[in-house]
Order: sequence, then C-alpha cells, then structure tokens
Amino acid sequence: MTGLKSMISDFSVMETENRLIKRIEQKGWHVFARIDHAKQATENGLELRPTRVVLFGNPKVGTLLMQDEQSAAIDLPVKALIWEDEKGSVQVAYNTMSWIKERHGLTDVVTIKNIREILEDVCYYASKS
Repeated sequence: MTGLKSMISDFSVMETENRLIKRIEQKGWHVFARIDHAKQATENGLELRPTRVVLFGNPKVGTLLMQDEQSAAIDLPVKALIWEDEKGSVQVAYNTMSWIKERHGLTDVVTIKNIREILEDVCYYASKS
C-alpha cells in the first residue's frame, strides 16, 4: 500500500501497544489517544479482530510541519496501527513521512527526518524482541 510501512510484531496486540507507548514516553513524546476499534465494533454488534490505533506526537515538532503547510494537520499527530491479521500475526503500520511530505508539499526536511526517526524507532521497538 502506497505510503504505508508495516512490520510483523513478535508480541500480542496489547503487548505491542504497551511497548509502543513505553517507547513514545521514553522519547519524551506525548500519547494523544488510544483507539480500540475492535471494542467499538463489539459494542455495536460487529466482529473485528484486535485493531488498535495510537496517536502520538510532540507539539514542538509537529507544529513546525503545520507552519510549513497547514494541511499537514490532517496527518498529525502521527499514528501507529496495531492489528491481528487473518493468519493470527500481529502487525504494526504507520504512514511514511515521505508520503506525508509528498501529500502536503512539505519542505522542512529536518523536521520530517526527526519525525521519521521517531516513528521508525518506536514501531521497531514495539514489535521486536
């Protein structure tokens, strides 16, 4: 899928999410929201394998991209998707910063690099033993 980077996790959905949040906090970033799509589906009489989204960021960093091109706010804060696929594997995915850069015509390459490094770090840490 264009603009989406995914990797298989060595852990359960919940453990992957907990590891992700731990790493986000270690990096001094903020968790804005945790969304449990499967819970919402169940509460509405539907079934969905475990599917969770974590929104996170750092206003001192993300604001720079919004100042560069305000439309970037639709993709900020950044997010990670953690889900169990049809084979029972747990996956972690996020929008790549190159996709976000292209989508909004961003020019602040230093900030884009900083966010990319955090995204890669926290998702790798969350998914690998």
